[in-house]
Amino acid sequence: MNKKIKDLLRKKNISKIICLTSYSQPIAKIISKYCDIILIGDSMANVLYGMKNTHKINLETMIKHSKAVKAGAKNSLLVVDMPKNSYRNVKIAKKNAKIIIKQTKCDAVKIESNQKNFSIIKNLVNEKINVMGHIGYTPQFKSKFSVEGVKIADQKKLINEAKLIEKAGAFSIVLECISKSTSEKITKSIKIPTIGIGSSSKCDGQILVTDDILGLSGFYPKFVKKYTNLKKIIEKAVKKYSQEVKKGKFPGKKNSF
Repeated sequence: MNKKIKDLLRKKNISKIICLTSYSQPIAKIISKYCDIILIGDSMANVLYGMKNTHKINLETMIKHSKAVKAGAKNSLLVVDMPKNSYRNVKIAKKNAKIIIKQTKCDAVKIESNQKNFSIIKNLVNEKINVMGHIGYTPQFKSKFSVEGVKIADQKKLINEAKLIEKAGAFSIVLECISKSTSEKITKSIKIPTIGIGSSSKCDGQILVTDDILGLSGFYPKFVKKYTNLKKIIEKAVKKYSQEVKKGKFPGKKNSF
């Protein structure tokens, strides 16, 4: 367990953990100033490649973008999503997780729970690979979106799942789209930090997709807050550039040799 993770664990119940996604060096360089964790998420399948879901993004693509993020991020803990089918069993998970860590020099991998892969987390941790868990709505395994933990039976199931992930050795868990009361109970029931997305503000930290908060993705479910409209800013700049080129104003004297 490296220093960044030890520092992260100390934040539980003391200060909020700030997390965002990144897929490139320039964005990583900016957000690293403010983020405890940067997730190189398989959400790049939707955000960058226009795919309908995250199922077809492959290991090679994840590694490529993780290297770019590593080049820009100086201070943040870097976590790489293991794409769907890259951890089907213990043997495959070990092989691919080792490749990710070796080639990207990132700090940890994230694994979505299918309520059966606790042994995979345990085996990776035994190999000195840091693992972040992920419960609730897990896009790699669930095709239909729903808020999790609304019913008492589901609440108990999620709390138990979180405890098993902690027992397996994960250093933190993402809680995605889990009801407020269940998120709070999970956070109180385990010693490792919880990172919420569409879950309670009582989680130890929060994560969102950077493109969403910047107004670039066009995907704004209830749990997303758009902090600026970068799409309009970009459109304005591109429109002005286009007009100046057409009118022969660019390049002018200042931009010519």
